[in-house]
Formats: sequence, structure tokens, C-alpha cells
Amino acid sequence: MSTFTLIHVAISLVGIFTGFVVLFGMLAGKPCATWTSVFLWTTLLTSVTGFFFPFHGFTPAIGVGILSLLILAPVFYAWYVRKLSGAWRWIYIIGGVLALYLNFFVLIVQSFQKIPALHALAPTQAEPPFAIAQGIALLFFIVAGFLAAKKFHPSPASA
Repeated sequence: MSTFTLIHVAISLVGIFTGFVVLFGMLAGKPCATWTSVFLWTTLLTSVTGFFFPFHGFTPAIGVGILSLLILAPVFYAWYVRKLSGAWRWIYIIGGVLALYLNFFVLIVQSFQKIPALHALAPTQAEPPFAIAQGIALLFFIVAGFLAAKKFHPSPASA
């Protein structure tokens, strides 16, 4: 594995880990300013560094990267500029949870491609184990996002 790939994977894993810390902070109704900054910047770096891999034509990975960047733009604005005031609170929550979901989605895809035991269960990623894993992840993020929107009401000064 190349050094660049290792750096990209490390950044991605930090983004996913810190994203879960931030998500559970939202579910507890507590802002986590430092964790949120690390989550946002590593998630942004994950998407940006993904464009430096060699590719030929448009791929699903490029589509996820573009979508992630489009989602992150208003999340950054909501967090850093609007300080979660008004509607920017739920824009931040939905966008942040969606950005984390996209990173986790890619983690599942990569895991089924690279981990031999998972690859054996779903070599083409059209098999039930892959669909079940993605379905459980999607359901988790939908429920967590809904609950976070209900429970996370920080004061704008705490963002």
C-alpha cells in the first residue's frame, strides 16, 4: 500500500472516529467544539485526497467525493460562520450526519473489497451480506440523525 493511500486511510479513519464522537455528543445534547473541528477538517481532507488517486472517467468514488464536498460546504458555514443559529443548527446536524454516513458507507465498501473474510461473503457487493451491512448502517444514521435533531440544541456561543 502506498504512503499516500495510508495517509488517506488514516485521515478517513480519524474522520469516522471523531464523527462518531461528535454524533454521540449531539445525541447527548452537548457540543464538542474540538472534536467537531477535527471531524469537519478530516472529513474534508478525506474527500479532497480521494481526488488524487488515479482514475479514468467518472466513478462512484468520485461521485461520493463530490457529494461529500457539496454537503460539507453548508456544514462548515453553519458551524464556523452562523454558529448554529436558527435553521443552521439542523442544517449542521443533517449535513454532519450525512457526511459521516458517506464516510462510513465507503468504509463498508472498502472493507468488503479489502478484508478477505468479508470479500468472500460478498465478492461483487451485490450479495445479501453487503446489502444488510449497508442497510443497517443507513438505518442507524437515519435514526441517529433524527434523534440528534431533536436533542442537540447548543447555544450559538458554544459552537
